[in-house]
Amino acid sequence: MNFPEGLFYTKDHEWLKVEGDKGTVGVTDFAQSELGDIVYVDIDSLDDLVAKDGVFGSVEAVKTVSDLFMPVSGTVTELNDGLEDNPERVNDDPYGDGWLVKITLSDPSECDSLLSASEYSEMVGQ
Repeated sequence: MNFPEGLFYTKDHEWLKVEGDKGTVGVTDFAQSELGDIVYVDIDSLDDLVAKDGVFGSVEAVKTVSDLFMPVSGTVTELNDGLEDNPERVNDDPYGDGWLVKITLSDPSECDSLLSASEYSEMVGQ
């Protein structure tokens, strides 16, 4: 399993990369492997302010649908349009081309409650 350093992780298996007051959100390598082949990504929260732990969309795999939870409060500023035709990017490259949304953070101090790569790895038993 791959859990890059320098990212924040949630207990719900999302990751957050922070650059200033901007962030990129995706699902972890562990999450995509547990879900299996992702066939559809449904995110309709563009321009919405989503609270920490609020649902901002869902991913559909062959056998299940899973909600996506926002790691920190923020306004969704961009969707990964490439996932519309190629949702499998989430499986192939969860920390790269498989990112889900970009946000403007409302309260960067909320990052303090997220997990480090080593804490997340320990949580999922890797």
